[in-house]
Amino acid sequence: MGFSSVLAMVFIGAIAGWLSGKIMEGRGFGLIGNIIVGVVGAFLAGTIFPALGFAVGGGLFSSIFFATIGAVILLFLIGLIRKA
Repeated sequence: MGFSSVLAMVFIGAIAGWLSGKIMEGRGFGLIGNIIVGVVGAFLAGTIFPALGFAVGGGLFSSIFFATIGAVILLFLIGLIRKA
């Protein structure tokens, strides 16, 4: 994995984390936390959605879309764990 792919992953994760923080109001973790949630959410979406039969397209906007969905799911799960 090259530097440009890591940079792209952080960029997509930052956007996805910010969007998921806006969608799930009050459950964000700040800028750095949202970037981490976005990157983990992108990984989560990249592993779960193909197993469910959803194809992740090969574009910037589809990557951000699926990473945002993964980050929202991750924030929801973290919220459930916090309440327990």
